[in-house]
Amino acid sequence: MTKRFPEGFLWGGAVAANQVEGAWQADGKGLSTADLQPSGIMAPRVAQRQDDFSIRDVAIDFYHRYPEDIKLFAEMGFTVLRISIAWSRIFPAGDDAKPNEAGLAFYDRLFSEMEKYNIAPMVTLSHYEMPFGLVENYGGWGNRKTIEFFERYARTVFERYKDRVKYWLTFNEINMSLHAPFTGVGLSEGSGKQAIYQAIHHQLVASARVVKACHEIVPEGKIGNMLLGGLLYPLSCQPADVLEAMQKNREWLFFGDVQARGHYPAYMKRFFREHDITLEITEQDKCDLRETIDYISFSYYMTGCVTADKELDKRTRGNILSMVPNPHLPASEWGWQIDPLGLRVLMNQLYDRYEKPLFIVENGLGARDKQEADGSINDDYRIAYLNDHLVQVREAIEDGVEIWGYTSWGPIDLVSASKAEMSKRYGFIYVDRDDNGNGTLERKRKKSFTWYQEVIRSHGTSLE
Repeated sequence: MTKRFPEGFLWGGAVAANQVEGAWQADGKGLSTADLQPSGIMAPRVAQRQDDFSIRDVAIDFYHRYPEDIKLFAEMGFTVLRISIAWSRIFPAGDDAKPNEAGLAFYDRLFSEMEKYNIAPMVTLSHYEMPFGLVENYGGWGNRKTIEFFERYARTVFERYKDRVKYWLTFNEINMSLHAPFTGVGLSEGSGKQAIYQAIHHQLVASARVVKACHEIVPEGKIGNMLLGGLLYPLSCQPADVLEAMQKNREWLFFGDVQARGHYPAYMKRFFREHDITLEITEQDKCDLRETIDYISFSYYMTGCVTADKELDKRTRGNILSMVPNPHLPASEWGWQIDPLGLRVLMNQLYDRYEKPLFIVENGLGARDKQEADGSINDDYRIAYLNDHLVQVREAIEDGVEIWGYTSWGPIDLVSASKAEMSKRYGFIYVDRDDNGNGTLERKRKKSFTWYQEVIRSHGTSLE
């Protein structure tokens, strides 16, 4: 029997406002934390913006070219497109008395374009950015007032787009705040655990309040969380390594535990105790946290290993997290280890843990694509990577995992989050722009474009 993806499975791609839109000062948009990171989220330096060039300022100019891009996505057969709303387009300073109508109108136009092709939007409310005014004037998520500002922003867009958007996400890769606190919660990179976890607590409360607001305002809608799927294996079968892997995985699963179960797990209480962390958690906070998400969404790029053996604990950096390399896996040219089977393992673990539907909202291969003499781009390596991962998604479905859809990262070349590069390309669509901002911004289909088109058309039966 030929294995197919279920009818109604959503196929598409995922992008983020600060990595594609550009137009960083257009139509009343305020300064965001992403605007102040010209070298990406892995660079600790925050720019003042007077003289600093940032490739994000134009990015791929999706703000002006979105009709062309949406048409290309439709040609591939997309039924869903994950985007993010730039919070600082709606509330430029974060604490504004009224929303910026020009910012709201842009997303109206974008959704109208998607509706022409029956592409459902999935909207992330905060994707690696927040209004810098909230950082400058309130201390970012370290200040409890930010909860109210985020809820007001969310309610504004829920009311505006409630008839146009069914799928929502609160925070992109919420667990990454532990590793890049300025990007995640608006705190300086040198912040201690106490400050970071208090800011994270405020963010978790805000997420729960926004879930409740979505259920009230968009009753037909579904709202989920979004985790960086950082699955870690024990380096060996020594019990100490197995325990270390359990504890390290809990560091990121904790976020899903709170958002899906509605309370802090017991293991985190021990962690806080042993690290002298005392959080301010009110009775109202506990009540708010009980409002849980409808589905679990996550990114998946790689796995890694951990060990309790200090001599063997030689880590490399990958997708924000640092991991011990797995000796049994190959790696991309950026050092990210390639583990398709790990995706099936992760999907089963998440579904067993939460018993909520899953949605893979990021998965892809960053590579230096080369144009041939005839202008073609034969990205067979990307096709192989995605094929092998989607085969494992299909196997997880056979395992009984309920999954709603898959959005590759990013379906069109965009500015990478980690180091703000154009040379690290993910797309099925090539964009003529380099790391220095040179290029025509012309769009061009890669070989993977027609491959993904056939995967969608065949409901996955074309996978090998």
